[in-house]
Amino acid sequence: MTRILPLLILTTIFSSAAEPAKKEEPKKEKPFTPGGIYRQGDMQRPRPTVITPPTEKTPPSDAVVLFDGTDLSKFKRQPRKDDADTSDMPKWKIENGYAEIMPKSGQIETRDKFGSSQIHLEFATPSVVVGSSQGRGNSGVLLQGWGEVQVLDSYDNDTYPDGQAGAIYSAYPPLVNASRKPGEWQSYDIICECAKLDDKGTVITPARITVLHNGVIVQHAVERDTKVQEFGFALQDHNNPTRYRNIWVRPLHRYDENAAK
Repeated sequence: MTRILPLLILTTIFSSAAEPAKKEEPKKEKPFTPGGIYRQGDMQRPRPTVITPPTEKTPPSDAVVLFDGTDLSKFKRQPRKDDADTSDMPKWKIENGYAEIMPKSGQIETRDKFGSSQIHLEFATPSVVVGSSQGRGNSGVLLQGWGEVQVLDSYDNDTYPDGQAGAIYSAYPPLVNASRKPGEWQSYDIICECAKLDDKGTVITPARITVLHNGVIVQHAVERDTKVQEFGFALQDHNNPTRYRNIWVRPLHRYDENAAK
């Protein structure tokens, strides 16, 4: 027993020394994320811009405020054909934090233009119901080159589907009717993604528009036949005293836009 034990120990030592060291397997690289620039979990990837989100009373910190309830200086008036006054100063009534259409005073249009963006606005159709179909709270958000997102009192008010609230007028009815009662404040969030063009101006990716009515998607990534890269929008005077408030626009941020150029 005393001779066998050391022999076993020596055998174990020499056999272990004789075994070749195992090579470390190369670490597998993680796959690329869409775009083929950054791999999954890459700590060198640029961080998204930090913003302050909106509240009931304040817009997001990266938004351009077009109407805060005090004045319409960011808009210009488009006089009607029968209006002798050609001034571009809006004539809508402003009180209690909202602007109300003065019928036949002319629609108002943004003085600035915007690229791909999120447009937010709130509207209220008259609380006293007068008329039916297209005669109730009719207005619209006229997006230059994109078409019109219809504003209408569509609560218990039948009309042609591609002309009701949330429709892309004369093209697409809303996916659902998310209208509130007459006189109640409602919201639109309109997301316009401009077409991607090549160096020759050929469309690589079509323009798309998404609309949320009172937080509900009513138009989803609808393709539009437009090449515009900058555009303004107008609020329509359709002879109904519809009200607007809390209007702002914010840029549609792109992935990795903070990367070094």
